[in-house]
Order: sequence, then C-alpha cells, then structure tokens
Amino acid sequence: MEYKVEEVSPVKRKVNVEVPAEEVNAAIDAAIAMFKKDLKLSGFRKGKVPSYIVESRFKEDIYKQAETDLLNVHFNEILGEIGVRPVSELMLDSKEFKRDTDYVYSFSFEIKPEIELPEYHGLKTKQKKVNISEEQVENALENLRMQYSKFEVVKEDRKPKQGDVAVVSFKFYEGDKFLEDVSRDFFEFYFGMGQALPDFEKLIADLLPGGKNEGEVHFPEDFVNKELAGKTIRAEVELHSLKERVLPEANDEFAKKFGMDTLEDLKDRLRENLKKNIEDIEKSIVQKRLLDQILEKVDIILPETMVEKQIKNMIEKEKESLERKGKDPDSLGTEEELKEKFRPEAEEIVKSQLVLLEIAEKEDITVTNEEVEQKIALTAYNMGVDPQTLREFYIKNNLMFALRDSILADKAMEKVYEYAEIEYEDLEEGQDEKEGGDEKEDVEAKVAEQGE
Repeated sequence: MEYKVEEVSPVKRKVNVEVPAEEVNAAIDAAIAMFKKDLKLSGFRKGKVPSYIVESRFKEDIYKQAETDLLNVHFNEILGEIGVRPVSELMLDSKEFKRDTDYVYSFSFEIKPEIELPEYHGLKTKQKKVNISEEQVENALENLRMQYSKFEVVKEDRKPKQGDVAVVSFKFYEGDKFLEDVSRDFFEFYFGMGQALPDFEKLIADLLPGGKNEGEVHFPEDFVNKELAGKTIRAEVELHSLKERVLPEANDEFAKKFGMDTLEDLKDRLRENLKKNIEDIEKSIVQKRLLDQILEKVDIILPETMVEKQIKNMIEKEKESLERKGKDPDSLGTEEELKEKFRPEAEEIVKSQLVLLEIAEKEDITVTNEEVEQKIALTAYNMGVDPQTLREFYIKNNLMFALRDSILADKAMEKVYEYAEIEYEDLEEGQDEKEGGDEKEDVEAKVAEQGE
C-alpha cells in the first residue's frame, strides 16, 4: 500500500491510496477464512466448505467485509504515521474492490487548525463576592417543601386557582364533525400555568366541580398539531374535580427527612448549598470573560464539519423545546434560515473548544478513564438514565472522543482561571439578577434538590 497526503486547505486533508492486487487478494482470503469458519452447507462438514465455493456463493458479502477490514487497517496506519487526529468523519471515494485488481481510493477529513495562542497567564477581571440573604434561604426552603408536597382533592365548591390540578373531559367539534383524536376524558393539567390554551382555560375558569361549559377555542398558527393550527374549534368541557397542592409544615420534623436535627440546621445546609451554587455561577461568568479575552486575539479557520455539526445540534434542541411547548417546530423557519440564525453562535462554540483544547495540549492536561466514567455517571444521573446505557450510547455513536475533549476543555478553562488575577468585589443588592440570566432563576430549586 502506498499513499500521498494532499493539503486541500489549512484544516482539510485528502489521502490518495493505491493498493496492489496482492494485498486485495490477501484481504479477500482472510474474509473468506472468517466467513467459512462456522458455515454449514449441505454436503460439507461445518467449517470445511471449500474457499472457492464460499467466495462464489457469498461473493458480495465477503468482498464488502474484506474492503471494510482493509480500509480500517489502512486508516489507523496512515493516520498514525502522519500524526493527525481527524475532527470529522472520514469521507471515502473508492473504485471497485475485486480480486486480482489494484484497488485505488481516497479519503478526506478535517483536522484541528494551527492555533497561535496569545498570553493567557495573568489575565485580569473581577468577580462578585456572594452573600446569601434570608429571603433566598426561605425561597430555597419553599422549593424544598414544594418537592415534598402532595395533591389532595378539593372538598369545597370553588373555582380553579392557579396551580390547581384540573381534572377535565373535553370534546372538540369542527362544524358538526366530532374530533375524536384530540378529545379526552379525565385529562389532568395544571391550571393557570400555561399548559393549556388561553381560550380553553377561559371555559373552565368560572366552573365549579361537576360544571360544564362550551365555546370556541382558537389554536395558534404554530400549534404542534398542524391539522388544528390557525383554526377556531368548538369545545365542550366538563370539570370533574380539582386537586390542590398541600405543603408539609416547615418544622424540625420536616428537617429530619434530610438528616438534620432541627429546621435551623436544614436552613444552614440550604444556605451553604446556595452560596456554592451562586459562586459557581459567578465563576462561570468570569471564566466566560477570560475566554473572551483570549478568543478576541485568536484568528483561525474553523473546520466546517465541526460548525455544521454544532448547528445541527442547536437546531434539534430548539425544535425539541418548541415541541414540548405544544408548538410546531416548522414555524421556526426553513433549514437554511435556521442554519444562518445559529451559525454565529455555533462558530463561537467551536472556536472556544478548539482554543481550549490547544491550551490543554500546551499545559499537558490529560483525562483519565476514571474522569470519563465520573462524567458519564453524573450526566446519566442528571438525565435520569442508567450509566451503562449512556456509555453504550456514546460508544455506539462514536462520541467517546468528544466526551474526552469536553472534559479536556473544562480542565483547560480551570487552568486559565487558576492563572488569572481576579479582583473580588461585593455583590450589590439585586445585582445578581442582572448577570447570569436564566442560570440564576432556578438556583433555589437546584439547592432544594441538594438539600436532600
């Protein structure tokens, strides 16, 4: 086997390979040997079918396997010799693979660009000191009580309140046609929490349990069910019952559920967890500022495959989010419009990852198998799935390298933060709401989970 490497661009390589017929024949013979090992054919003992019969009978499968095995050996050998690790899939362009014939093929791939790092030691920035207020502790305690609350049927005759679970049956009609597929019996939803269409909730808002109502419900243009999107449909509703949330009392007995002796002990734990969570958020804000200081001094050509993959992931997440809200993902726009929308952010993410991986290499940062397993276990816990299932998913989808790179990038960012000169300043009242965005909105809820 002989090959030549062609530099298509600073981040793209093409390898042209010529394989002599002798090597092709050897690969085919090896595939035949493996194929016939457990083969049973009438008139022959197991594994004793002559090779020429096996090749004749199963030629297509054997040649395909031989080609795959040969390519895998070549890929590993060539990439090892030229000392690169692709950041994209290998794109193969090959001619017919057959016995007694030279085999010519090429494969192309993208690589990490050359990066000239600016000075990243001693970068200067500011970080907020975190002080936890009693109000924040009370909010975290309230969230913890919410997690351990129960829903009980409302015994009094009253109208629905925000947060109640409403148990309803409803029927939809388009003209005189009954829409059975979108009608439900004893359907439960949180009233006043945005889980149902406004017109639908209006039909229930003034009902007492056992009451009925009818009226028109308008479905928005971006509704997930395209047959109903933009239409106004007649609805008949019946409110069967209401369930209200009942919170456990905040006392020493409640604290004992979490291994605490008193309620004050539980509040102290929540205060500690809150402080750590908000400090982590402040730290991530500072790390982003430090990384931005580095990125603005780096000019690189980005591997398009990495950018396109990032764009694809972002589009999929956006569509999934919209579907969960009951809206039509097609309302986001065309595929090209979405690619254009997400490209700038995707390019910044890819650039950040490449720069951090370059820093990791310069700092001789490595990732151990234990760290990979810890990351898988933590991710699996957060997703509510089995770690072994998640590990198999990573392996099956060739994501283990990406997972290691993610850990490397995180460790490189920690190193930059460690080198930085940080000036700490007091967090002014209300200032924690201005920076950090959505991350800080649910911090009390996260702390409540940790209180367990």
